[in-house]
Amino acid sequence: MKYWLFKSEPDAWSWDQQKKKGAKGEPWSGVRNHTAKLNMKAMQKGDLGFFYHSNQQKAVVGIVEVIEEFQPDPTDEKGQFGLVVVKAVKDMPRPVTLADAKANPKLAEMSLVTSFRLSVQPVTAAEWKEVCRMGGLK
Repeated sequence: MKYWLFKSEPDAWSWDQQKKKGAKGEPWSGVRNHTAKLNMKAMQKGDLGFFYHSNQQKAVVGIVEVIEEFQPDPTDEKGQFGLVVVKAVKDMPRPVTLADAKANPKLAEMSLVTSFRLSVQPVTAAEWKEVCRMGGLK
């Protein structure tokens, strides 16, 4: 299993909206960055990801699971990009903010800290464990 971080502006697509989709999940579409596309191509069904609210809150607020692997994105008129489908798994009991992540030396190399503009990012197993601990998950 691999771990990821999915960033969304809460006024465009929020954690509450993601949760309301239930078991059918929601396509993670609209990604127009080649590195993010490669990250999504590497995802497998069952991989887990942090759901991160960018801009306003700047915090990990929940966990999602990849339920459908990479496929063409129908919102991409040029046909260069794709999507995965994710479903909400659980809330983060205590949101983990970007400031919290930056203050934690164990997360100094995390993509969220070093490349915070990328919309879909890899997360190492050690980073996953630490962010979960910080958020109150075991």
